[in-house]
This record gives sequence, C-alpha cells and structure tokens, in this order.
Amino acid sequence: MQGRKIAFLGTGLMGAPMARRLLAAGFEVTVWNRDRSKAEPLAADGATVADTAVEAARGASVLFTMLTNGGAVGEVLFGSGVADVLEAGTIVIDHSSISPAAAREHAFKLAERGIRHIDAPVSGGVVGAAAGTLAIMAGGDATVIDSVRDIMAPLGRVTRVGPSGTGQLAKLGNQQIVAVTIGAVAEAMLLVEAGGGSREAFRDAIRGGFAESRILELHGQRMIERNFEPGGTARNQLKDLDTVLAAAQNLSLHLPLTEAVRAEFAEFVENGGGEQDHSGLLQHLEDKNARGKA
Repeated sequence: MQGRKIAFLGTGLMGAPMARRLLAAGFEVTVWNRDRSKAEPLAADGATVADTAVEAARGASVLFTMLTNGGAVGEVLFGSGVADVLEAGTIVIDHSSISPAAAREHAFKLAERGIRHIDAPVSGGVVGAAAGTLAIMAGGDATVIDSVRDIMAPLGRVTRVGPSGTGQLAKLGNQQIVAVTIGAVAEAMLLVEAGGGSREAFRDAIRGGFAESRILELHGQRMIERNFEPGGTARNQLKDLDTVLAAAQNLSLHLPLTEAVRAEFAEFVENGGGEQDHSGLLQHLEDKNARGKA
C-alpha cells in the first residue's frame, strides 16, 4: 500500500468507520474533521490527524470527502484552499450525498486543474461502513474509477453507474425507494392494526414473500418496537426527497409517488419529527389518522 497517500476529510458517523477500514487495509491515511474531536480517535488506528483540511490534503494522491452537503463539499474543496494544494493527477472521491448538478460542477472545476473526480455516494449506513459492505454508486470516467477500485474495496462494493453526476442520481433513486417503502410499510401496518390484526404478526406473515425488503426487515422491526432513535433522520430524508424532485424537474419528469411521500415527510418534520429516525413516519401517520377520527 506504499506510495498512495490518502486524505480523508469528514470523519463523522459515516466517515470515521470508513477511514478506519482504509487504515486496517494498510493505507497511509491523514484525516481531518471540522470538529477535531471526531477525528482524534482515529489516531489510535494509525491515522495522522491534521489541523486543517489543507494540511490533510497536501501531498495526497487520493482524497476522500464525506461531508454534510454540497455546500460543505464546495467550501472545503474550493473555499478553504484544498484544491489549490492538490497536484495534477490527484483523484478526489466524494462519498457525500449531494445534488448531481453540484457533483458535475465540482468535477468540472477540478478538471480545469488537472484533478480527477468521482462522485461516489454510499448506502448501507453506519453498520455497512464499519463492516465494509457499503453499496458505492460511482459516477465518472471508467478508467479513473478502475484505477482506485483497490482503494475503495475495503469500503464495499463499487458499481460505476455512468458519467459524472450519475452516482448521485443513483443515490437519489435509492433514497426514493427507501422513503416510498417506509411509507408503504407504515400504512400497511396501520391498516392491519385498524382491522384488529397484530403489526408484528403481519410483518412475520409477509416475510419471504414479494413484499420482503430490508426496509420491512429493519424499519418494520423499528415500527413494531417503536424505536425511533435516529439512524437516518427524517430531516435528512426530506432533504434527499427535495433533491430528487429538483433533479426530476430539471429532467422534465413528474414523480407522483415521490411527491406524495415528500409531502408527508415535510409535515412530519414541520411537526417536530425532524430528528427522529425516518421510520418514525409511522407516528406522523398515526397522529394524522387520530386527528381525522376526532
């Protein structure tokens, strides 16, 4: 693994276990986080902890970003001076979930400096990040993606979706499916219980049939247990759905199911559910039905 210095910017809930996977694979990794206390524990795993993003980026041949949104990625790359210290030929791998338009803009601006860019959002959550089983949806030049498959391998399964920006579109598609399926599972549980059935027995009865999914398995269990401690928050789910619909508008598409689910998440967040797990949409639908009966 010698000769490929890696910088990893953004070591929060997802970034920290991802950086840890790279360290365990034997890579030399320098990490940075705006809140340094979230980066410092990685020193015990062999990381060098930088005081600034520029310090972390200097001399890196591959730079990872795992930041909150497109604004944060743009600010770190171009506002803080990171792009100015990257050498031509460096590869930037952005695992953040941002808009396709922002990803393409970043790729264009970096290309002007001779820096290559991959938009590579992930799915699989903190558990997948720690286990190295993330689904990585990559957009960009096929040759560039192939050149860093060995580096991304400890993180999960990499699939090139298409040119720049399509990795982000794939992530948005993933988030559409998650949101609509959460809504469908929640509504089905309400229906069965309203008719006298058991939510838990209903879920058990349909497991293994055509309705089987990871959402039914994991979030269905959360709904039964009423455990809405956040894994993915309703606020972030709403943000993703807003981005989906903005992308759809740019592509002249009408997505009625996504629009309907987005409206319910917007109400849920507006009523104070923003920091709950997105499976907590069940509570919003329960409250809405209770108000309808009052």
